[in-house]
Amino acid sequence: MEWSYRSAEELSAALRAGALSSMELTEEAIARIERDDKAINAICVPDFDRARDAARRADEALARGEDRPLLGIPVTVKESYNIAGLPTTWGMPRFENYVPTEDAVQVARVRAAGAVVLGKTNVPLMLKDWQSFNEIYGTTGNPWDLGRTPGGSSGGSAAALAAGFGALSLGSDLAGSLRVPAHFCGVYAHKPSFGLVAARGMVPPPAPALPSEGDLAVVGPMARTARDLALLLDVMAGPDPLTLGVAFDVALPPARHQRLGDFRVLVLEEHPLLPTGAAVRAAVNRVAEALAADGARVERHSPLLPDPTEAATLYAQLMVSNVAASFPAERYEQLRAAAAALGADDHSRDAAWLRGAVFSHREWIEANNRREQHRHGWRQLFTEFDAVVCPITPTPAFPHDHNPDAREQRIDIDGVAYPYGDQMIWPGVATMPGLPATAIPAGRSPEGLPVGVQLIGPMFEDRTPLRLAELLEQKIGGFEEPRR
Repeated sequence: MEWSYRSAEELSAALRAGALSSMELTEEAIARIERDDKAINAICVPDFDRARDAARRADEALARGEDRPLLGIPVTVKESYNIAGLPTTWGMPRFENYVPTEDAVQVARVRAAGAVVLGKTNVPLMLKDWQSFNEIYGTTGNPWDLGRTPGGSSGGSAAALAAGFGALSLGSDLAGSLRVPAHFCGVYAHKPSFGLVAARGMVPPPAPALPSEGDLAVVGPMARTARDLALLLDVMAGPDPLTLGVAFDVALPPARHQRLGDFRVLVLEEHPLLPTGAAVRAAVNRVAEALAADGARVERHSPLLPDPTEAATLYAQLMVSNVAASFPAERYEQLRAAAAALGADDHSRDAAWLRGAVFSHREWIEANNRREQHRHGWRQLFTEFDAVVCPITPTPAFPHDHNPDAREQRIDIDGVAYPYGDQMIWPGVATMPGLPATAIPAGRSPEGLPVGVQLIGPMFEDRTPLRLAELLEQKIGGFEEPRR
């Protein structure tokens, strides 16, 4: 029997029952990677010898009757996480030989839970693309169509899951880096509430792995089922033991409902700044129809929704101010001069980005205060609704485009070209206010490509969108093996 596409939950039950060993499971995963990954290129840093050692120890623990959450389960880890003894490059050639000596806190947690780490998955340069390619490790293809992107920046992780290379993976998300790859590859991912999951050790080289949390970005789980997402989130969730963890334990509230028909859902199909392609609209409507058919309350509009145009601008400003803070001084001064030259009446999106890049501390505080107003608006909305269903990006996976000038890149939405960077609009709906969002498979495009949607829930009520994802999986189906 082949186990590669079984869920982590099924594998755990089989391991506990003695139906197979972790060593058998690990060897099957390694054989599959060695056979299939030459074409896909998802696993950029294999760690097979240590994986075999971990599997051997897991089998010994199982024989002693131990029962840890991920005991004996093969997993993969995004390249951007520090793993002691393996390179962490973030795709930057100058750090090709940078090797940390300590595991990231989340790698340590999955190891403590008994997981078998198969290796690291590919990423774009500095994690700044919805494609996964770099000069060190090359290009990762989408298992559904190798000529298309698997997404980014957790594209290697999504491709690995779709290809059957391990049951779970660790990723991260700032501009959809968990959700976009899940959408493009037909798997599941969960962007946790901001601050729920400690990120120490998910840091670009050669920065030290300090217990500091940057703005907007989170780390989170990827899987092939909704229940597996919840399983891995339970392992990952919790504050850093060096800081808030000294005093606090995590205690997520239960999901608001257990039945699909009890959910109150706001469905958003269009954004005022960007059209939604037909294939994605069809997926959103498929989910909406499934909810309505089971008796859920489904609405298409609400006056409680915080202004999406203002939210998109605020998201861009907060994100670019965070990114630009690490730019070299010379580059930062160039941006400052360009921003100073803008006309006072220039309220274009490009101008907003440029001004955001060089925010003063006062300006950032003002922007953060506006974010808090949006968060309050979302709290009010979630008194009337339990979740929001909306797109992740406007299209399914697009063909590889490695143009080094992002300003020249375009995304094709039903035959019309739009700026490549506009794809960040839908991920930002959840990212800017720090809300949890679960990406789920929701159908196929006319070309047979996966199409996903995101389920956005109330802040720190992550179990609500995860439960909704599980119920929808039962209703409309979920992951399918790629067909090329």
